[in-house]
Amino acid sequence: MADPSFDVVSEVNWMEVQNAVQQAVKEISTRFDFKGSAAEIRHESQESIVLVADDESRLRAVKDVLQSKLVRRGVSLKALEEGAIEPAAKATVRQELTLKCGLESEQAKEVAKFIRGLGLKVQPTIQGDQVRVTGKKKDDLQAVMAALKAQEWPRALQFTNFR
Repeated sequence: MADPSFDVVSEVNWMEVQNAVQQAVKEISTRFDFKGSAAEIRHESQESIVLVADDESRLRAVKDVLQSKLVRRGVSLKALEEGAIEPAAKATVRQELTLKCGLESEQAKEVAKFIRGLGLKVQPTIQGDQVRVTGKKKDDLQAVMAALKAQEWPRALQFTNFR
């Protein structure tokens, strides 16, 4: 039988993002402080959300509504990458939010280096946008998970395929 292992990944649940965007759009359409304004949220592609508002303060309010819905649906705000605020048509401003999924090579290297530095008998292996950790004992793997959770990372980490 193979050694126990698990994968360290950074994933986004796209259905929860879509649900959060729909809830935020509904709240913006019914809130009194947004009546008569050009505030809107568009889910343009799977990774891209565009916010539009009359001015920067309204744009921040729209972003706060969206972020509160994302947090409530269990989507980490670390996955959001904010673009620049740009002027748009009809005297409005626009901002694009990009959802990042997967560990980039530099982040995967940092995670692997951190795991090696723990001094446990485990072996991290970078496999594309995830890191597979294998070891003889499940207790060592659980200790690695606890150490990764305790550390602050630029992206939210999840653990999958624990065998």
